[in-house]
Amino acid sequence: MAPNSNCTDFKVVVLGEGRVGKTSLILRYVRQIFAENQQATIQASFLTKKLTLGNSRVQLAIWDTAGQERFHALGPIYYRDADAALLVYDITDRDSFNRVKNWVKELRKFVQREIVVVIAANKQDLARNQQIPDDESQEYAKSIKAGHFKTSAKAGKGVEQMFLQISRQLLAQRSAELSKAASSASSGSKGTGSTGRRSVIISDEPSSSATKSSCC
Repeated sequence: MAPNSNCTDFKVVVLGEGRVGKTSLILRYVRQIFAENQQATIQASFLTKKLTLGNSRVQLAIWDTAGQERFHALGPIYYRDADAALLVYDITDRDSFNRVKNWVKELRKFVQREIVVVIAANKQDLARNQQIPDDESQEYAKSIKAGHFKTSAKAGKGVEQMFLQISRQLLAQRSAELSKAASSASSGSKGTGSTGRRSVIISDEPSSSATKSSCC
C-alpha cells in the first residue's frame, strides 16, 4: 500500500548543557555529517527531516538550543509547544548528566501536555572515559518514563535508531489523541476530555508515572 499523501509535522526540541553534542547529533541525523570542532550554539535554530514510517509520512522540525547557562532562561520559548524532548548528556561529564534532571523539571513546569521524552547518553566513542554507569542513566530514564539511547554523533552510533523511535512514539501518541478526541466527540462529552490531550506525566521523581498536520 502506498504511503498516505498527507504528512504530519512534529516539533522535537533538543536540550542539554553546552558541548554535550546536541548540534552534532542533529547534523549526523539530518545531513549525515560530523564536524570535529563544532562551534557552540548561541541561538536556537532548527533543521527538518522527512521520513516514511509504514503508511505514514512524518516531518520532524528538530530544534537545536543553546546549552550555556546564560541562555537557559530562553528555554521555555522553544519547548513550550514541543511534541518531543531529546535530553542529551556527555558520558564523560558527570555534571552534564546531573543537569538533565534540571531540564526534566523545566519541562514539567512549562509543558502543559504529555510529550515524548528521550535521553541520549552521547559520546559513546569516548567510553574509556565514561563517568556515568549505563545502569544509572538507564534507571533514571526508566523512573521518568523516558526512552534511553547510547549514541555517538562522531561514529554515527544509535542516532538513526533513536530518531526513528522518537518518530514512532510521536505517531502512536498522535493516533491515541485523535482516537480519544473522536470518541469524546461521538459520545457528546464536553470540557477538557474533548481536546484529545492527556495529563502531563513528565516527572523528575523516581518511580512516578513516565501536532500539527500537513507538510509535504
